[in-house]
Amino acid sequence: MNIETILTLGKEHVMNTYGRLPMALVKGSGTWVWDSEGNQYLDFVTGLAVTSLGHSHPAIVETIIQQAEQILHSSNVYWIPNQVKLAKLLTDNSFADKVFFCNSGAEANEGAIKLARKFAKIHYGQNKVNIVSLKNSFHGRTLATLTATGQTKYQKGYEPLPVGFSYVEMNNVEELKGAVNENTAAVIVEPVQGEGGVYPISRDYMIKIRETCDEYGALLIFDEVQCGLGRTGKLFAHEWTGVTPDIMTLAKALGNGVPIGAVLAKDQVAASFQPGDHASTFGGNHLVTAVGCKVMEIMTSEGFLEEVRNKGQYFIEKLQNLGQKYGAKGQVRGMGMMLGLPLDEKAPDIVAFCSKQGLLINCVGGRTLRFLPPLTVSLSEIDQAMEILDTAFSRCL
Repeated sequence: MNIETILTLGKEHVMNTYGRLPMALVKGSGTWVWDSEGNQYLDFVTGLAVTSLGHSHPAIVETIIQQAEQILHSSNVYWIPNQVKLAKLLTDNSFADKVFFCNSGAEANEGAIKLARKFAKIHYGQNKVNIVSLKNSFHGRTLATLTATGQTKYQKGYEPLPVGFSYVEMNNVEELKGAVNENTAAVIVEPVQGEGGVYPISRDYMIKIRETCDEYGALLIFDEVQCGLGRTGKLFAHEWTGVTPDIMTLAKALGNGVPIGAVLAKDQVAASFQPGDHASTFGGNHLVTAVGCKVMEIMTSEGFLEEVRNKGQYFIEKLQNLGQKYGAKGQVRGMGMMLGLPLDEKAPDIVAFCSKQGLLINCVGGRTLRFLPPLTVSLSEIDQAMEILDTAFSRCL
């Protein structure tokens, strides 16, 4: 189908829940994608940090084909070998002892909230239910996770929202201490806020959150749906802070394009879930966990994360120099391959201009350019992106 047909049929038959660009991507390879009209683009969005190993990675393609020829799905009533293998890979490389698999980041955060409340009720009683999150956070689109999301624009129209949620300002220790008490079941935090504008949480504040949770017997949940799995140059973003959570959620990059989410927890916490307490029909099926195993194998291979860190530093310096050249007021935020450059109201114009010139980026909050290239991006591809950005800045700023 050509783009006119796709747009016409899409507007007629697909619910209008996205502000879509007038293009349809039909093919990808590495850092590059092609649309239905044959136009080629550098993809520095990667499905919002999903295809972190690039499009159509040969090892991922081979894994999908091999698994599809064997078995795609069976119920979790039976053991799934790939699921067991992936759970071991995740626990061997993290603080966690147990894993629950689902289909998305929102489901993972929903599961984490349920697990935290179940743990609190078992160990502390019926009143320990409150969940504290940060203002400007994003945790998903289910009723519980959009309530945990500290941005009212996502909650409007869905009232009444679930009770037992409150919000504190990032890096504000006094607000944190005022919000967390004996009725707090958990604090949920993105080590790097993604949809909120690419804001890393300071190490000192993370330490204060951990200490405050310990003081009141609350669990600490790290939402690493976007910032986890190599995106910041460490396997998990919280490793930069030295702070360990009780629960962590993953999704996006774990499947490199196939839908998978995961809730990781320490043994004592995970034991709160017993048969019948939580479930997911498609969660952790044969196909997605086969892909997850291959993703973990690649990301934990020798030198992979070091290379991400080196390329990330190269990209940061290039972006910062570009911002200074054109008088951008803010500093580049983020780390690794999760970067934001604050601008002004012209940010959406730059996104639109770049797409016409063959570079896909996006902006968050209407004022911050966000860059999420594949972790496998080359230095020459970063240079190509910078050339397009330089032209965009010269035309739009």
